[in-house]
Amino acid sequence: MKPIRLRADVLAGLTTSFALLPECIAFALVAHLNPLMGLYGAFIICTLTALFGGRPGMVSGAAGSMAVVIVALVVQHGVQYLLATVLLGGLIMMAFGLLRLGKLVRMVPHPVMLGFVNGLAIIIALAQLEHFKNGEEWLSGTPLYLMAGLVALTMAIVYILPRLTKAVPPALVAILGVGLLVYLFGLPTRTLGDMAHIAGGLPTFALPDIPWTLETLRIIAPYAILMALVGLLETLLTLNLTDEITESRGYPDRECVALGAANIVSGAFGGMGGCAMIGQTVINLSSGGRGRLSGVVAGVLILLFILFLSPLIERIPLAALVGVMFVVSQQTFAWASLRVINKVPLNDVLVIIAVTTITVFTDLATAVLCGIIIAALNFAWQQARELYADEHLEADGSKLYRLHGTLFFASTTPFLNQFDPATDPQKVTLDCRHLSFVDYSAIAALKTLRERYAKAGKDLQVFHLSERCKKLLKRAGVDHE
Repeated sequence: MKPIRLRADVLAGLTTSFALLPECIAFALVAHLNPLMGLYGAFIICTLTALFGGRPGMVSGAAGSMAVVIVALVVQHGVQYLLATVLLGGLIMMAFGLLRLGKLVRMVPHPVMLGFVNGLAIIIALAQLEHFKNGEEWLSGTPLYLMAGLVALTMAIVYILPRLTKAVPPALVAILGVGLLVYLFGLPTRTLGDMAHIAGGLPTFALPDIPWTLETLRIIAPYAILMALVGLLETLLTLNLTDEITESRGYPDRECVALGAANIVSGAFGGMGGCAMIGQTVINLSSGGRGRLSGVVAGVLILLFILFLSPLIERIPLAALVGVMFVVSQQTFAWASLRVINKVPLNDVLVIIAVTTITVFTDLATAVLCGIIIAALNFAWQQARELYADEHLEADGSKLYRLHGTLFFASTTPFLNQFDPATDPQKVTLDCRHLSFVDYSAIAALKTLRERYAKAGKDLQVFHLSERCKKLLKRAGVDHE
């Protein structure tokens, strides 16, 4: 590795590690867990996916989307059941990758991707507002002005420094600079240590202390499946985004296997489950992190913070980290999606808005699923409208229909409406040279058409079927001669 590339990855990893700390602690607290579980999960998952995953430069850790999924499980059954769920969820993720199902992310339309990115950007920004509270009360007076001022200063450094020099990551300079300012002037603002104390030892191996029975499996399986689906979705969509930013190609199946293995190790060593984190990934990439080393450095530093550096790390002002995350939110949001509102079909605009809104108010898995369903229904509707038939009478008095389009479940009614067995001549020919049969509904529609002409006592002949269509009809037992 070139010295310049090595230096860039190390500095990017250092910057990313600072951004990982408050997020992982906050997500652990959301899930009613010891903050160290979030940090152990971040160390293990970030390091292993960086080493063995399919997308260098992408950062994974104890993600909020997965923390929300397991809150009810922790409250009802306790931490040990969570760890078992993380193990099972990791196995499902590995199976997904080993079966080479990562390519299914191609089924996610671009408007859904834009909605996903925009929704997560809004979530990142809204999550920072919690740091402007003291318990349940919003800050006011001097504490509020000081917090807002330090956040603004952090953001200013991140935006202005790249215009002066690109030798160091601006987010790192902003965090360390604001931290030094607060320390030297003794400014009374909240620090990372006010969220939680992060001092601890090495994670230790221990299988979950639960009864290994079918009843336990019944309890954890639904959560494990949901956790795996949410983790895989967020990881694969973040991988796509990373591909676009770096103009390179990752390997989704390899990433799924590595993520699953990392979750299994995390669960076995008392850590939370996790997946790719879009905010930290954007920080890593914007700080120059392109190789595996940046992720490894970020993960290992989390462990070093726990073991040796907690007194120093706990002094980092939350305002500095909040300011960096606000910048990440601004950089993550796909502002181009606002500029194309009047240039793309209304259906795609509705998909972007729907996925963004659902992501903010529910969860990522629901949002992406709804977006894919809306996009698929729109595609089916548009394809159904494209089916049409040219017709004309032949010299011998017979009638020829030339079909164009795709015959599938949504277009069977338009297909059948093209014909009028009652008034058509005795002999009718269907030219299917430009017609594609897609599913069983298409086969059933052709069978229904044959029966209508037979009932009218007329002869229907079908020509120029593709080999694929002939195989479909033959398998279904429908005569196509």
